Amino acid sequence: MIVKSLEDIVGTKDDVADGNWRSRRFVSAHDKLGFSINDTIIKGGTTNYFWYKNHIEAVYIIEGEGEIEKLENGQVWQLKPGTIYVLDENDKHELRTKTDMRMVCVFNPPLVGTEKHDEDGIYPLLTLEDVEN
Repeated sequence: MIVKSLEDIVGTKDDVADGNWRSRRFVSAHDKLGFSINDTIIKGGTTNYFWYKNHIEAVYIIEGEGEIEKLENGQVWQLKPGTIYVLDENDKHELRTKTDMRMVCVFNPPLVGTEKHDEDGIYPLLTLEDVEN
């Protein structure tokens, strides 16, 4: 059984910040469960481009408001607490925050925990072997 609290993660290697966001990695590839779970905060009043070319991501909004645009077709959805979106087609998207937004993010394949977005907004597809060698 795995039991963790936010207090266990804050200030550790699993507390990752990059620009407009901060992600606390609760479950990663190291846990060998086939998915990863992050508690992520994105700063309010920001525009954020992402493209998870190598991952499927599900995002459940628990605090804040904003909107997401699917860039391939310009479709826009409003985001608020209680809303989930799933990037089931490796969608290129822009997340625009009105306020600070807090969300729970699930990735498949799982993140190893050290990923950083590249210039195209992509997380590389890393495996445990990549970070252990």
